Amino acid sequence: MPAMQCATIAFLPWLLAAALPGRADEARAPVDYVNPNIGTIGHLLAATSPDVQLPYGVVRLAPHTTPGIRDKYLADKIYGFPLIESSARGRPYHAFLMVTTGQLDVDSEGNASEFDHDFELVTPYYASILLEDYNIEVQYTVTPHVAYYRMTFPASTTANFLIGMEQDGRVEIGSDNTMRGYERFVGRDQEPVTKYFWAEFSKPLAEFGAWRGATVVAGPTLHAGGKGGIFARRQVAANEAIDVKIGMSFISIDQAHENLQLEAPAWDFAAVRDKARAAWCSVLEKVRLQGGTPDQRTIFYTGLYRLFTGIATNLSEHGRYYSRYDNQVHTTDGSDFYGLHGNWGAYQSLFPLWLLLAPERQNNMLKTYQRMYCQSGWLAADGRWRGMIGRHAAATILDAYMKGFRAFAVETVYEGMKKNALEATMIPWRNGPITELDQVYLAKGFFPALPLGAPEWVPEVDAFERRQAVSVTLEHCYDDWCVAQMAKALGKQDDHEHFMRRARNYTNVYNPQTGFMAPRTADGKWVEPFDPKLSGGLGGRDYFTENNGWTYLWYVPHDVGGLIELMRGRDEFVRRLNTLFVEQYTVPKFQFLGQFPDATGLIGQYAHGNEPSFRIPYLYNYAGAPWRTQRRVRDIMQIWYHNSPLGICGDEDAGELSSWYLFSAMGFYPVCPGSPHYDIGSPLFRHVSIDLGRGRTFVIEAKNVSAKNKYIQSAKLNGVVLPRPWFWHDDLRDGGGLVLEMGPRPNRNWGSLPADAPPSMSRP
Repeated sequence: MPAMQCATIAFLPWLLAAALPGRADEARAPVDYVNPNIGTIGHLLAATSPDVQLPYGVVRLAPHTTPGIRDKYLADKIYGFPLIESSARGRPYHAFLMVTTGQLDVDSEGNASEFDHDFELVTPYYASILLEDYNIEVQYTVTPHVAYYRMTFPASTTANFLIGMEQDGRVEIGSDNTMRGYERFVGRDQEPVTKYFWAEFSKPLAEFGAWRGATVVAGPTLHAGGKGGIFARRQVAANEAIDVKIGMSFISIDQAHENLQLEAPAWDFAAVRDKARAAWCSVLEKVRLQGGTPDQRTIFYTGLYRLFTGIATNLSEHGRYYSRYDNQVHTTDGSDFYGLHGNWGAYQSLFPLWLLLAPERQNNMLKTYQRMYCQSGWLAADGRWRGMIGRHAAATILDAYMKGFRAFAVETVYEGMKKNALEATMIPWRNGPITELDQVYLAKGFFPALPLGAPEWVPEVDAFERRQAVSVTLEHCYDDWCVAQMAKALGKQDDHEHFMRRARNYTNVYNPQTGFMAPRTADGKWVEPFDPKLSGGLGGRDYFTENNGWTYLWYVPHDVGGLIELMRGRDEFVRRLNTLFVEQYTVPKFQFLGQFPDATGLIGQYAHGNEPSFRIPYLYNYAGAPWRTQRRVRDIMQIWYHNSPLGICGDEDAGELSSWYLFSAMGFYPVCPGSPHYDIGSPLFRHVSIDLGRGRTFVIEAKNVSAKNKYIQSAKLNGVVLPRPWFWHDDLRDGGGLVLEMGPRPNRNWGSLPADAPPSMSRP
């Protein structure tokens, strides 16, 4: 269905079509498959949030539910609705709007209301929920910088509107049915953030007052400082609706007002809702599916919704943006400005998928990296940024560059990549100059682990995050390979050779006696005793990052061929991969997960709930056994992705877990971002059409595909027989098609020759 048709069809019939069983499935638009409640119960750590948000939008809305209950689907009460944005990952809620009836109560426990999921409707662009204690229906929708609420009251009563601050801020009531102000809070990187708002009410307010803590004072129209806020009251008739529009800005209160006037000037809730729906139609219809089950399509399109809400928030505010890199407001040059997160996991499949589906935005994203470096002096979120490990911006930049996106200051960005690699410390969650630990890496080619039993003496090492020595070595090897490829593309031969040597440093932490990547102390000795399954403390953080040695054994994305050589050949490599998926825990499973809470989604020692595992099922392609990749990816999709609140098996990380599913369900995956090729897996759908922009379409057709018919018998790419389990980005960039003949038993010959293996550093 074309996007315009999707956007203009009447609203209610489409909701009924999405909800009623037996409706002809082909009559549903992709947006009507989306279930934002997928993943709202976490398997062990973070759950998702059922946000109403535009693609790339700054404002995201979900009710503020019972504090302390991070599994939002299991919360019993609603404490308010976001003035600015919904809470993330269990952090304190920001400024809120709450509506009640009857006697005024400013206590958050006293005015909270129970709710029931059976009386809610949540879509990407609109939600409706019933506050059961007051019988008030609250509906909400969004623009890029505006939250639009509608409250409908069932009976004649007194309505109470409360705008509160959980942290330091200011809110005041204007004479024109407005409330405006700001809130300051501590962001995820522990740096202060200020967000401004301008709220307008569709009908006059009365009986103003303020509260601070438990103290309520009638009359004041201003609240400033800590926890508290402003309230207004008015009489409402039965079935009366009152709308509230709230503009948001990082720049100023005036800019928040301007954003509101530009994006939602009229009191027309339906028009804003329908425009939001049309925006979602335009992005979700970039991928059209045929075949598969209704649940598989729901999981797919929900994943696509997660991609476009988590990927890179567009912080441009109608020609201007506020930069935390230099604390200045800038006028844009016509390009968007994005708030890019740390990229520890997102480089793997989230950014590469966004590149395919939003090619028109890639150069602007690269310009954002350029601005980061120019304004802060570091190619990171800013000079104060404390990321996880690695400098994987190098991977995202190289991947886009190698796939043809070059409308940015390439030399400037390369300078930032090189500075990250040579001058920034590798210590996890730190940014700053190199330390004695980095000097060991530069001299000996591995990041040193703490000697067994020794106390930490390097002050820069975080007491919780520890050194993560083996993972730091491996992830920086990959980043160095990325810098080397960019240097080669720019004709910087000396740099290329230097970073290519460093890209082989993974061999320095491979212990041939144990067959695992293992920690070494600064003097070069292997840490003993060492158990690749359990050593390293909580999350393995002495040696690894949130995972153990079984996971990080495979972290050589740029040189899988070289890893095969270390393991003494393809047969041994496949045997070790097979063992990974059946190896058990040694200790009781609850104890294992207590030590590795990020390692959910377990299949043996394979942990699908965390990003370092994602490429592993595709590594069979490099060792002559692509049929095993086809089986593994199908098993993972079936076991660990579901259309339910428990449907995401780990930390979604802004859409990264979903992006793995999206790629894999379509039938291919980017094992090594920066190398412009894709590994073939086993598609779920008989027909996938990807809109690449500018009239180009790439189609994956899986003939005879089914739950049992998961094995590739033969393949054609753009009409030519394809004997290997991979293809270049250039093979799809201008459109075309991949045709796969599927069957119930593996064709063990297809893609099995050494020459069929995908490229890697040791095997160009």
